[in-house]
Amino acid sequence: METATGQDLLERGARALGIALSERQLEQFAVHTSALAEWNGRVNLTSVTDPEAVPTRHFLDSLSCAVPVLPLLGADQTLTAIDVGSGAGFPGLPLAVAFPTLQMILLEATAKKAEFLEHAVAELGLQTVSVVHGRAEELARRPEYRDRYDLAFARALAPLPVALELCLPFVRPGGRLVLPRGSDLAAQLEAGHAAARELGARLLPTLPLTIDGLPPNRALVVAEKLDPTNRRYPRRVGVAAKRPLGASS
Repeated sequence: METATGQDLLERGARALGIALSERQLEQFAVHTSALAEWNGRVNLTSVTDPEAVPTRHFLDSLSCAVPVLPLLGADQTLTAIDVGSGAGFPGLPLAVAFPTLQMILLEATAKKAEFLEHAVAELGLQTVSVVHGRAEELARRPEYRDRYDLAFARALAPLPVALELCLPFVRPGGRLVLPRGSDLAAQLEAGHAAARELGARLLPTLPLTIDGLPPNRALVVAEKLDPTNRRYPRRVGVAAKRPLGASS
């Protein structure tokens, strides 16, 4: 029996998630794969560059973030979104490829990674994606970014309570934050619930993912923003990691 390629697994996995990818979109993913391989030698973007692994380890994993908000993404409306700590563009770029009307901001603190993102956005021809170089702790305090976005995403950013503090200030009341998590989630959930409450949000039931090609024990944490986040958050750079919200003293 013929072995499925990474691209086959991506297309099949996306379909299982409820996302149909066109030939043009699959071509864009191939361009992103090539850009990763080209730039990874000069910028430490990712440890996974094998063209057979990238489609599932990066692209499919990123697309899975759409599952809790598919009804919103499938509706006839323009949504604003931010990918906090975008790195090599995950999950923001794959989501922008799959949902071309999504107005996406890729926020990245490292200048060289932001430069790569600018290159990738141009190569992929994504007219609705912008790159912002800066730190979440600082940008989230500026009126043009605070309490604004319909959706926020972050992948491999920080432990759950820290990721909530860095991301939720960007989300408007009524919006959603989606965070993919691994096998360490259970130990962080209690603190995550407390942190979400402090930040004006609540955690919805965790969504486990069992799709071929995704890492084992993958799950999505979804936070619904209820009220504007208190102005004391996010705290200055480094404080959220040193003193996580919801942690027992």
